[in-house]
Amino acid sequence: MSVQRNPVAVVTGASSGIGAATVRHLVKEGFEVVMGARRMDRLRALADETGARAMPLDVTEVASVAAFCEQIDRCDVLVNNAGGAIGADSIAETDEADWTAMFDVNVLGVLRVTQRLLPLLRASGNATVVTIGSIAGREPYLGGGGYNAAKHAVTALTRVLRLELLGEPVRVCQIDPGMVDTEFSLMRFGGDADRAATVYAGADPLTADDIADCVAWVVTRPSRVNVDSLLVLARDQTSAQRVHRRTA
Repeated sequence: MSVQRNPVAVVTGASSGIGAATVRHLVKEGFEVVMGARRMDRLRALADETGARAMPLDVTEVASVAAFCEQIDRCDVLVNNAGGAIGADSIAETDEADWTAMFDVNVLGVLRVTQRLLPLLRASGNATVVTIGSIAGREPYLGGGGYNAAKHAVTALTRVLRLELLGEPVRVCQIDPGMVDTEFSLMRFGGDADRAATVYAGADPLTADDIADCVAWVVTRPSRVNVDSLLVLARDQTSAQRVHRRTA
């Protein structure tokens, strides 16, 4: 007699922030979670906490993606969370290498993992692909040139995937957060904590749990429901650079 297995969710970029919060939420929803990231020390700690399976994954390395995906035998949910921004230079002053790095992790990383796991998603019979985009993929803003371009590309990739999978049992969703208080800005500004803090100063930003809650909601809708896109902003934010800030 075969044992009924819980659905399997795969989460990339799971070592912190939205990725780690998503792992926690999906485990609570009853998913068997496989999580990948570069920082294995953090993943092991999260695995001890949640029971999720931790494996090394660098979405910018083809061999790493292949090795990660080869160890997965079932995938009902894929959460493409790995990504990030580098700097806030103008287009006149930007370093092309930063753009290359942002496209590699945000766009090609999504492509690599999705492409590898698509056969398992199709075989699931009821699968969901969720890509974490950004308001930057909807609205260009000053200082966001490279990240804007990368996240707009992610949006195009997601929309085309949705078109290609029409009629198949795979839902495709993109969740676009606005200002979320995670390590995102710290990483963007090369570890400059003071500069990162100015992004959220005086405002009440979203938390990683807020976005993870949205992921869990999207993937637990009835199979007939496809939440194509979801823009999630803090109450204090109405657009990429329109933020209400309180003064002391």
